[in-house]
Amino acid sequence: MMEGDALDIVAAVLVAARAGDLTAARLILDRIAPVPRDRHLTPFDLPATDTAAGIAKAQAAVVAGVAGGELRPSEGEALAGLIEARRRAVESQEFEARLAALERRGA
Repeated sequence: MMEGDALDIVAAVLVAARAGDLTAARLILDRIAPVPRDRHLTPFDLPATDTAAGIAKAQAAVVAGVAGGELRPSEGEALAGLIEARRRAVESQEFEARLAALERRGA
């Protein structure tokens, strides 16, 4: 497509939108004012996530929040991903502590 054609197409879409074509209007609005992909989450209290038990409780709270309508499914998914990252970090810390204890016993 040539650059001149693109300008003609944009002009035609603008004319259609001004004439009441809702599809054309939506096309324009989606480009000039897109819905943000990353929004603030609904305020939601979670249990502490510094232990495996706390992480399990936090995941259960998220599931309950989505099931009960307190959180949108996309918010629940985002929180679950953060909790999973926290779980991996706690798991790494616990592994490091166990390894250090084994090394001290063996030394």
